[in-house]
Amino acid sequence: MPIQPSSLIEVKYTARKGRGVFATAFIPAGTEFERVPVLVMPAADILGGQAGEFLQQYVFEWGDGKVALALGFGSMYNHSYSPNARYDDVGRQTKVYTAVRDIAAGQEITINYNGHEDDDTPVGFAIEKETRKSKRTRTSELAGTS
Repeated sequence: MPIQPSSLIEVKYTARKGRGVFATAFIPAGTEFERVPVLVMPAADILGGQAGEFLQQYVFEWGDGKVALALGFGSMYNHSYSPNARYDDVGRQTKVYTAVRDIAAGQEITINYNGHEDDDTPVGFAIEKETRKSKRTRTSELAGTS
């Protein structure tokens, strides 16, 4: 299936979180609004050296000691424990992003970094009054560099 850019989303800067993905138009619940290819690589390749420190913020666990960098806007979504979207791995090295509830035009689109919108497992950075640990930051464990 060809992958096309989505006209439903854009990246904007937020004072609190830096960059994030926002809806450019109303997105009804259940709508797949982005499909992106991912680059899969050994976790050790990404997590070693100074480049790894920066990139580990943007990669997802992929299994078997590998991580994936989602292209498109796929690695730009901010985390929420009450997300309005989710991501799923589909096909070969592809992620899709789907609205789990209606998203208004101009609203930030968030995902739960733990992989499921109901997973409240801690992520590795402060989240408004609580500290949690993320699959995105756990990648150092995959490379044996924790």
